[in-house]
Amino acid sequence: METTRQNKIARLIQKELSDMFQRQTAAMHGTLVSVSGCRISPDMSICRGYLSIFPSEKAAEIMEAIEKNLPQIRFELGKRVGKQLRIIPELKFFIDDSLDYAENIDRLLTQGS
Repeated sequence: METTRQNKIARLIQKELSDMFQRQTAAMHGTLVSVSGCRISPDMSICRGYLSIFPSEKAAEIMEAIEKNLPQIRFELGKRVGKQLRIIPELKFFIDDSLDYAENIDRLLTQGS
């Protein structure tokens, strides 16, 4: 069960990360990276971000680039939310494949009829 404070901080981080990734991927035409959700640990030290990447074929390549630039991403996040947070949480990113899963279910259901 997440507290109200955890939810507020997670939403703030999600908003800022979304803006950062949107600006970074603007140069890469045909690629979209969105932050579908963030969860923060009770001690506010670790933030798990869930990324939705389109097209999904580029997901591994983009995740590798994000992992390589994790310190820079955290630094940029710190500049954006430094006035609101005392400690900038450690970032961990995961691929959110729920859209691919839903698309697969939809495809299976339409094949059956």
